[in-house]
Amino acid sequence: MSGDLAVPDPEVQTPAPATWVSEGTWLRPALTRWRVALALVVAVTADALQIVLGPIGWVLSDEVIDVVTMVVTTWLIGFHVLLLPTFIVESLPIVDMLPTWTGCVIAVVALRRRQSRRPSQS
Repeated sequence: MSGDLAVPDPEVQTPAPATWVSEGTWLRPALTRWRVALALVVAVTADALQIVLGPIGWVLSDEVIDVVTMVVTTWLIGFHVLLLPTFIVESLPIVDMLPTWTGCVIAVVALRRRQSRRPSQS
């Protein structure tokens, strides 16, 4: 029996989970008005600080702002793949003057709301 592999009973196996749990996980918390509003405030504040700091922000402050914004935004609206390119693009000196965090938060919220309105395909 040492070389035999046990084949699990298909009736006992649980079905594979959907690609995303609809709400209430650390990857994707419920999008309440409070969470969305606070995420937008964080994004607008980060973009405004980076615009005001301008070239002075190239030293290290822009990176600190981006890391804090990424962590707080992920905590508020959950992780989304769009947050990664935004984080990377923000490291480019001139591009960080654009309101990329604000645009990303708006896009993530819109995509999540549209996805939650779709009827689940079972």
